[in-house]
Amino acid sequence: MGRFVVVTLCSLLVALLVMGVTALVARRVGRVSVVDVAWGLVFVAIAWVCVALGPSSRSVLLAVLVTIWGGRLAWHIERRARGGGEDPRYEKLLSAAPPERRFMYAVRKVFAVQALAAYIVSMPLQVAAAAGSKPLGWVAALGVVVFVVGVGFEAIGDAQLARFKADPANKGKIMDRGLWAWTRHPNYFGDSAVWWGLWIICAEVWPAVLTVFSPIVMTYFLAFATGARLLESEMAKRPGYPEYMQRTSMFLPRPPRH
Repeated sequence: MGRFVVVTLCSLLVALLVMGVTALVARRVGRVSVVDVAWGLVFVAIAWVCVALGPSSRSVLLAVLVTIWGGRLAWHIERRARGGGEDPRYEKLLSAAPPERRFMYAVRKVFAVQALAAYIVSMPLQVAAAAGSKPLGWVAALGVVVFVVGVGFEAIGDAQLARFKADPANKGKIMDRGLWAWTRHPNYFGDSAVWWGLWIICAEVWPAVLTVFSPIVMTYFLAFATGARLLESEMAKRPGYPEYMQRTSMFLPRPPRH
């Protein structure tokens, strides 16, 4: 119990520190959306803190996998946002605050919230680190497989969309090829699978199995709260998107309807 208290407090402090530094960077560059780059990196920081405080083959494996996922996600978002302005989501959120209080409003509504969310979602990593050393078994191997599927969906889906957008002939068209023909949000589905895979790896040790709320919460937000549903409220206004919605699964991949 004592080790868990140390691990979880340090994880919370690291999450607050990373998002605090990100808030200062956001203030300097004038874009709150830099928080999206830091989102994956805060998990990387927490994962390696867990290794330092609870070293084991499992915590090292988890840290390596989280670094692969979080590093790729941060690189992809930074490259996509390079040279652009503020994300419309954050512009809408900050419009509720007086100009002189926008920074502190963003700290409360964006950076603090995301630090707390990262702390909660990373709970399986923390509990597994505090649970002590136990040999990796077939359950952990299954978790790695699920993780690889998730990262594959994210990376391949993002690459397919980038190539589609780079072709001038596709301007104004709806991306419905490759993985995007099987699910309207392969990147969100992949993100969900990543965290189910990480939880499965952790669940091999008691009491980490009890942290199942982590992938459930992540999946809920990706599919129904701030992820797919929110994006589709705007995408549905584009010509051709309602028809795309009728023939393609929203979240879980499946063959397209004809």
